[in-house]
Amino acid sequence: MSVPVLPTIVVDGVRVAYGETVALERVDLTVVPGLVHGLIGMNGSGKSTLFKAMMGLVQPDEGKIELFGADPKHARRRGRVAYTPQSEDVDWAFPITVREVVMMGRYGLQGLRRRARPEDHAAVQEALDRVELTDLANRQIGELSGGQRKRAFVARGLAQGAELLFLDEPFAGVDKRSEATLTELIRDLALEGRTVVISTHDLIAIPGLCDMVALINRRIIAHGPTYEILVPELLADAFGGFVPQEALRLQEARA
Repeated sequence: MSVPVLPTIVVDGVRVAYGETVALERVDLTVVPGLVHGLIGMNGSGKSTLFKAMMGLVQPDEGKIELFGADPKHARRRGRVAYTPQSEDVDWAFPITVREVVMMGRYGLQGLRRRARPEDHAAVQEALDRVELTDLANRQIGELSGGQRKRAFVARGLAQGAELLFLDEPFAGVDKRSEATLTELIRDLALEGRTVVISTHDLIAIPGLCDMVALINRRIIAHGPTYEILVPELLADAFGGFVPQEALRLQEARA
């Protein structure tokens, strides 16, 4: 008898407004472990707000969100959630090395004094090896390429032991080689049973990366297996009547 898979994320009837501006309206979404989930929408569609709400950084005006069956803040405090931000959200001039960025993932396990123990150093080294940044560990984080920076933040989540990873526009400003490396790493993490949720507008990269896709335009337009969702009719609903050229190319490639 198979054991039912418990969802990692449950979003139930969530509404978020900033003053008179409604960012999310009646959003329902269930995310299960062991898969890569894509969140796709145009600018202003509510992707960033939903990301922040799922991480417990934005409180819904209505509805509720659970991570691992509990409040998102509880999951964050226990180190079960990690976040890789967009490049523009980070001060790349800050004087911190790649190794120190990854070590930040261990802070919640070190107590108030933040004194690194042998197991912390071992976890950081393993994470650096995993994302192929060992040779650059002592570089200032801003000296890395776009793809290397993304991998450094993924390594921070790995060192932390996170079971749920949120990646915001992981391929923005990334070359093709780094994109391939990141894709392979993300796929491996899902195969290990972790849950990966990415926010992106890069439709071309989605089929080779995501198992499931949710289209959003203040509400969830559609959610399901990638190739069932990335069709012109549904994408037009998500993109305000406009069908992205990438969607047409994907359809031609599948024909």
